[in-house]
Amino acid sequence: MAELAFLSGPMPNKTYQHIEDCLASDKALYKFFAALMIVIFILALPLNASVLHLFIFKLKFWKSNTNNIFLFNLVLADILLLFCLPIKAYNFIQGERRSDNDAVCKAMLFMLFLNRGASIAFLTVTSIDRYFNVVHPGRKNLLRALKKSPQISILIWLLLLPLTIPTMLKNFDCCNSHSHVPGADKEDALIKDVVDSLREVVFFTQILIPFIILVYCTVHIVNRLRKKTVGDKTKLKRAVFLVMSVMVVFSICFLPCTIARIILLVARVQNWKEVNEDIAAVAFDGFMVLSYMDCLLDPLVYCFCSTKFKGLYLSSYFPFLLKDATASIESSTENTMHPTRNTVI
Repeated sequence: MAELAFLSGPMPNKTYQHIEDCLASDKALYKFFAALMIVIFILALPLNASVLHLFIFKLKFWKSNTNNIFLFNLVLADILLLFCLPIKAYNFIQGERRSDNDAVCKAMLFMLFLNRGASIAFLTVTSIDRYFNVVHPGRKNLLRALKKSPQISILIWLLLLPLTIPTMLKNFDCCNSHSHVPGADKEDALIKDVVDSLREVVFFTQILIPFIILVYCTVHIVNRLRKKTVGDKTKLKRAVFLVMSVMVVFSICFLPCTIARIILLVARVQNWKEVNEDIAAVAFDGFMVLSYMDCLLDPLVYCFCSTKFKGLYLSSYFPFLLKDATASIESSTENTMHPTRNTVI
């Protein structure tokens, strides 16, 4: 009862609705979640729009020989994901965990999982590309051959499409996996369990497999940096910054919601009490909101991936910062060459 009072405060009648109803168990908390999504939307939309403008009109990513094609698709996935946030926030404000319109609900699930999957995929591909450039610089690989053309990006989008289908077969948004339906016969229950298991496999593999790949790339790039005793280490250090930034994005945005979903499924299968199950559902919804932060953190990847991009972004939108930095460098250089010029005699 103490946990219940802490989460929801005094409320008349039944405080928690069963999560099968898809109603927010604590409306005040879900309004807070909605406010977070609105803040993310307001901050991330102009940031990603400005990055998209640079890729199209300044860098001309389709002509680039670098991994700008991957980064362009990453920012495109982030922008498409952002357009879902106002609808999701509106539902939370109304006290609903999803839209009561079935078509809108399925469209939202399709967009959320397609574009989040694309964001994870292109982050992973960018790290793999940097891994081959640093650890196996002379080895030919298919990724290096295809990254100069849009074919591999189109292929990634096409492969992600069928992975969104299991999320729309049942009510994924309200976390009804492996729930017990009263009066259901064994055949229907078996079909439901198979569909639920397939959906959860898609959800977890979409996050856990890329995370394992990122850990592998990070460890090998760091080891490569440690073994390099001669030569310029700038490229290697930049590669380490890149993979570490991707690891930070994963650790903050995607791993917490994965752990929360595991706990929620355990609550389902083990038939925990309703209050405990509802608490797990609220925690999962909160961490899903946190996962949308990747739209704000992904621009860090762009900066670590390319110093050219960082300089171009600052010169295009914040030229005064570059002027101050240039003036400071010139002043420092002048004082070094003429140390007595500013000395009071």
